[in-house]
Amino acid sequence: MRRALTTVLMLTLLVPAAALAAEHKEKGTFISVDTLTATVLSPGGRHQIMTVQSGVDCPDPALRDYAEKVTPRLRDALAQELQLYAGGLVSGSPPDADYLARRLQGATDRVLKKPGGRFLLGGIMVN
Repeated sequence: MRRALTTVLMLTLLVPAAALAAEHKEKGTFISVDTLTATVLSPGGRHQIMTVQSGVDCPDPALRDYAEKVTPRLRDALAQELQLYAGGLVSGSPPDADYLARRLQGATDRVLKKPGGRFLLGGIMVN
């Protein structure tokens, strides 16, 4: 009886400790942004979709927490910049990844209100 009571008591002490350990788990620095899309014109005059996969790297924990809170605003600003870029893209020409990354980095800095969040471009596909 005493052994069973001791076992139950030990288990009740271990469960909250495990939960606390899980709460303090490090989040990391990367914030994934949902896939961004915009419409571009093909050489034949048809519409195509430009798809961009991206994320933001925030090494500063305070800036990362703020970026998580404003992720919908960040996604909106990035989508708006992508649509402006795609609208001015010459029909049939490939997208300029360096120029697009600079524009999207500027949008990231505006939303985060200070530099420190690095925009990461995963891939660009025109289909």
